[in-house]
Parts: sequence; C-alpha cells; structure tokens
Amino acid sequence: MEAYCVKCKTKREITEAEATFTKQAVAATRGVCGVCGTKVFRMGRTPAHEGLTPPVVVSKKSKKAPPRRSGNLVIVESPAKAKTIGRYLGKGYKVKASMGHVRDLLRSQLSVDVDNNYQPKYRVPNERRDTIKELKADVQKAKLVYLATDLDREGEAIAWHLMEATELEPERAKRVKFDEITPDAIKAAFDKSTDLDMNLVNAQQARRILDRLVGYSLSPLLWAKVRGRLSAGRVQSVAVRLIVEREREIDNFNPTEYWSIGAMLDKLPGAAGKHKPFLARLRRVGKKTVGMEKDVPLGSEAEVLPILADLEKANWHVGKVKRGERQRRPSAPFTTSTLQQEAARKLNFTTRRTMAIAQQLYEGIDVGAGEPVGLITYMRTDSVSISKQAQGEAKDYVVKRFGKGFVPAEPPEYKTRAKSAQEAHEAIRPTSVLRDPAAIKDKLSRDQFRLYQLVWQRFLASQMSNAVYDTLSVDIMANNDAEYTFRASGSYIKFQGFLIVYEEAVDEDAVKKQDEDTGAIPPLDEQEVLGLNKLLPEQHFTQPPPRFTEASLVRALEEHGIGRPSTYAPIISTVQNRGYVTREDKRLYPTETGMVVNDLLVDHFANVLEMGFTAEMESNLDKVASGEREWQPLIHEFYAPFSAQVEVAREKMPKVAAEPEKVGRACPKCEHDLIVRFGRYGKFIGCSDFPNCRHIEPWLEKIGVSCPNDKGEIVERKTKKGRIFYGCANYPECEWNSWKKPLPTPCPNCQGLLIIKNRQEAICDNCENRYPLGEVTPEKA
Repeated sequence: MEAYCVKCKTKREITEAEATFTKQAVAATRGVCGVCGTKVFRMGRTPAHEGLTPPVVVSKKSKKAPPRRSGNLVIVESPAKAKTIGRYLGKGYKVKASMGHVRDLLRSQLSVDVDNNYQPKYRVPNERRDTIKELKADVQKAKLVYLATDLDREGEAIAWHLMEATELEPERAKRVKFDEITPDAIKAAFDKSTDLDMNLVNAQQARRILDRLVGYSLSPLLWAKVRGRLSAGRVQSVAVRLIVEREREIDNFNPTEYWSIGAMLDKLPGAAGKHKPFLARLRRVGKKTVGMEKDVPLGSEAEVLPILADLEKANWHVGKVKRGERQRRPSAPFTTSTLQQEAARKLNFTTRRTMAIAQQLYEGIDVGAGEPVGLITYMRTDSVSISKQAQGEAKDYVVKRFGKGFVPAEPPEYKTRAKSAQEAHEAIRPTSVLRDPAAIKDKLSRDQFRLYQLVWQRFLASQMSNAVYDTLSVDIMANNDAEYTFRASGSYIKFQGFLIVYEEAVDEDAVKKQDEDTGAIPPLDEQEVLGLNKLLPEQHFTQPPPRFTEASLVRALEEHGIGRPSTYAPIISTVQNRGYVTREDKRLYPTETGMVVNDLLVDHFANVLEMGFTAEMESNLDKVASGEREWQPLIHEFYAPFSAQVEVAREKMPKVAAEPEKVGRACPKCEHDLIVRFGRYGKFIGCSDFPNCRHIEPWLEKIGVSCPNDKGEIVERKTKKGRIFYGCANYPECEWNSWKKPLPTPCPNCQGLLIIKNRQEAICDNCENRYPLGEVTPEKA
C-alpha cells in the first residue's frame, strides 16, 4: 500500500501500517514512509478494517432542541435582484442578497488536497463574514429556504456554497430557476422548485479547481523565471496565445501584388432616357478566370498593360442578362457571444461593459409601473431557442404594427453556432416585446437604452419574414484580339421584411468579395452595343490577417470551444489587466511581457495551451454537468502529467532577463534611474533603487497632443471604475480634461484643439466649429 510522502514529494510504500478512523468515522491508514521514515496517512477502507468498530459521531446540533421555524426565506445574489423579486412574492417571503460568491478557495495557499482525491478547502472571505452571519440567522428561523441564484453552473455552485456556509439542511432547501425576472416567470419558478443539481455544482467545482491547480503551479514558475506579479491561467493563457500568434502572422506576412480591371460603360447615344455610366469588372479572358489563385492572376502591371491596350480597341456589347430573386434571413436572437460582438460593433462597448449593463436590465428597472421589472432574459446563454409564448407575443406585435406580410407562415427556428452549447436556456430577448424601447427611453440611462434597444430590435427581427431582393447580373462582352467577359451585378430591395426593424452590423474584418454589387445598372438588352467610357485598372496588395478586436476574439473563443458564456468577458478583462495585452483603437496588441510569457509556456506546456486540449476539457466539464463523468478522475487525468511537466520546467525553463524599461529621467529623491514597474493595478513608475528608495509616480499614457491651457502633455487617464478620460499631465496645477479624445490636428479656423465629437465629426474646443472626422484625422502609417 502506498501513500504520498510530503518529504519525498512522491508516493511511497507504507510501513508499520495501522488501520484507523478519523473523528468523522471515515476509514484511513496511518504509518511511516518506507524511505525516509516520515509519518504518512491515507484515506480509504482496507481489509484490515474488517472487525474494527468506527467511533460514534455525535452531532453538535443533536444536543440542541430544534428551533421553531416559520416563513420562507429567498436568497439571491444581488440587492437589485432581491428588491425586484421581493415585490413580486409579497408577504410570507423574506428576500435577502448574498452579495455574490460567499465561499472560495483560500488565496494564501493552493487549497486543494491533491493527495486526498483533490478535496478543496473553502473559506468564507473576511468581507463576506457579516453577510453570512446574518444569512445563517435568517436560515435558522425559516421553514423553507429558496435558493434563487442564477440558473447556470456558477449560480448552482453559489447555491451549494450558501447551503454549506449557512449549515442549511437539504430537506429545507429548494432550488428555483428562472430565465427572466417578471411576475409570471417568478411564480412559475417557485411552483416548480427542485433540489440542487450536484452535477452542475461539481462541474463548476472542477473548473475552479483546475484553474487553481494551473494558476498556482505556473505563476510561481513565471515569478522565478521572468519577474514577479505575473500570472498564468488555463484559459487566459490560450487567449493570449491566440493574440500573440496573430501578431506574429502579421509580422511575417509578405504582401502579394495583384490587379483588377474595371470598365465604366455607356449606353450608346439615342437610347431612351438619360443614363449614367455603369461599372463592370473583368471576370474572364477567353475561358480562363481572372483573379488571385485563378487561371489569369494579373500579378503585375506588365501583365495588365497588354490587356488594357487590347480593350481600348475592343467592341463592347451585352451578353447574358440574368434576373433573379434572393432572400435574406434575419439573424438569430442574441446569445452571450453575439450580444458582446454586436454591442462592440454598433455601440463600441467592451465585453465587460456589455455584461454589466445587461445584468442591470435583467435584474430589474422601474420603467414607470411603480416597481422594478426585468427587461431582458438571462444574459449568460449560448442557446438561440425562444419560448412559444414569446414567439406568439412577437407575432401579434408585428402583425399589428407592420401587417401580416411581415410574419412568416411558420415561427422561425435557429440553431446555435457554438461548438458545444451548455445549458438549455432561452436566447437573450426582451421579457415583453410590447415594452417598446422608445416608450421607456426616459426611464433608462443612455447605455441601458441603447443595449435594450439592440436586444429588442434583434429579437423582433428574428421573428419576422425574410427580406427579398431582386438581383440582376449582366455579362458584358469585349471582343478584339481576345474575348473578354466583364460582369455588372446589383441587387435591389423588393420587400423589406425584417430590415424594417433591424440590420446586423457589418463585420469590420470581413473581406469584400469581387462578386459584390457594382452599383446601379441601366436597363440593358442582350446583344445591345455599348460604348467604353474609361478603363479602371487598380493595383492591390494582399492584406495580413487583422488583429483581434474584443468582438472577434470572443467569436474565435466560441468557435474553438474555449470558455463558456459566463467566462468570455472575464477572460478578455484578465489578459488586459495582467499587462499581457493592450487595447488600442479597439484592436488587441500583445505586450512584450505577453509575448515572452507566451513563448515560455508554449515551449514547456504546449499541450495545456493547445486549443484542442482546452476545448476537450470544456467538453469533459460539460459531461460532468450532465452526469456522464465524475469530476475527481477528470482532474486526476489532467493533473498527474501536468505536475510532472511543472517539475521538468523548474529545471529546464530558462531565466529571461527582462531588462526594466527606463523612463529616461532620474529619481528626484536619489538620482537613480526611474523605471517602469508593474503592480496589482497595472503600470507605474518607480525608482530603480527600490527598496532603498520608495519613490513612485503614476504611469501617464501620452497621446501626442498639447494641453490648450498650459501646453503640457495631454495624457490618457482612468476613473476608479475604469472609464477612460483625457487630462493635462500637470494636474492639479492644470485641471483641463475631456471625456472625448483630442486630435493632434489643429482647428483649420482658429488653430484650437480639436476633439472627437462622435464617429463622424470632430469639434473645436475653442470656436466650436465642426469638421468631418475623415478630413482632420491624420492617416496612420
């Protein structure tokens, strides 16, 4: 029989083995290590326990008379949610808030007993002790306790932790789940209360323990090999890897030249009506297709000039005219990831901001009825399903407002794009489509209104008829020494359908196709002779893949099966807060530290940072949630080889002598160099002679613009809540500041400071003249 020896740091044979029991009557074996003589202990029953009598466990509670209990207690996570639900339940129910998580692993140690089947060691944080004390007293008085935390795995785990921390017996605990916070939904949820789902709890426990094992193993390694205050995580490090590898793709990209040829064509004089020249693009030379990786690539000007010369003398006429019809389906209602992506594109929200505002809309806002009401359904979901009731309400609304033609014959059905959907929730939708955004605009903040309007429009559009387009495709023939085929194409809305309400934002990274519309086309008949107005040869170069935005990174994580709806926003926030990634003009750039850490981890833990491995782990956690797997064996399968890798890395991972970044001036106290340092809250400036000199200064991100008041540098700053604003570096002597970003280009009228007003305009801080943003924004190299 073997047990883990803390001195040998491995399993050893037990000598002097003695069968025993713990105070809780659990069978165990004690003895000494066969190599070093250290005392060892192993849990589990053995043949030696046969005939032994375990101790009687006397419960402390059994000594006390059971308290007299009455009433119902409901526990939720937040005060806002408690306030809303409390109004719906009325008398007989007391609703209290746990203020989020009530227990967690200790931060000061690993808190996972790897030798005792990975048992976690939980603790109530100091800031939650008063809350738990109050909840415990309320739990003891209540006849029934309803745990109404969120309906995902994390909510299930919070409910379990509440039971453990308040010593709530399972027979008095009821679990209630709801997709939306409305009177009907709350009543239905309480009527169908269930027991706690320990499969979901164990899936969340397994995730938390895995993350702790990885983080607390890799982070000290980085402290020893790179520098202090660095961290690594099971999922966050994969996200950093995606960003680093994309940056290297961009660095290693070699642009390839290619050309396209367009022709502006005229209907001949004498044709009925006046018509503007129209555009057609070259598609074929003879029977060979033109384009990159095609038969005729047009890779240089030398290849284009002979074709242009031939086309100048060619005879032009209409070949085939093809008319058709195309339908466009509305997008599915929002999931967590698509909401984050669309809010980033349309509203310029970060993922964290989107989720914070969505939480407010979900938990309830008073929109004039005298009590708060939840405006949207639960916002952490990867499902696109919609309840029959919501579909019926949407159909009636559309018919009444737009007419019967705007609803399809059958309610539309959508399939999720997520690689592995988690729980069978509803999509994100308004709790009532009758609650028109315009009608409640004055009851919401600007951000709340904009996000609610986005959810409302997307859902309503998803239940409407397809948009219908008339399409026109015209082949234009040019004949001289060779035969050339040009094509003009266009589409025109025949029936708006869902587009009358909502149109999805264009993906900023989408590559424009050559087959896209060429613009307006006049009436044309086959064999009609045309005149050449001018040829439009255009040089192009292939472009490197774009850097990730928060929206496109969320999409990439979802497509690879990495993370879950509840983790996308924390992942993206964490990699930025750790200083591994910066966000500039909505794009994510890896920092030097991020690249160094990524390279070290990929070299020594390639499998852990491999996307397929991470996705497979997510799939296995899903199996734990559904009861198909046990969580401890899953962790053991991962940790046994991983811990061996950590030991090897301690020996073989090289030390990276990361030179501190010098600021370029001396410390005002001791004349040593000032350098850039990293703390808990990000970058700051400190003395290189620390700890002998403790001089520090805030890190100021200069934007290359002078203050209009005292000509000092304007710098980017952040409020306590993380909102970016711009102010003079000489504060508090100079108090100039602005929420909007200043531009380096001076005002053409008065040479004053220009500030970005919105996406289209800049405004002068002095004369208040306005200018189109494209005219006053300096082009980037």
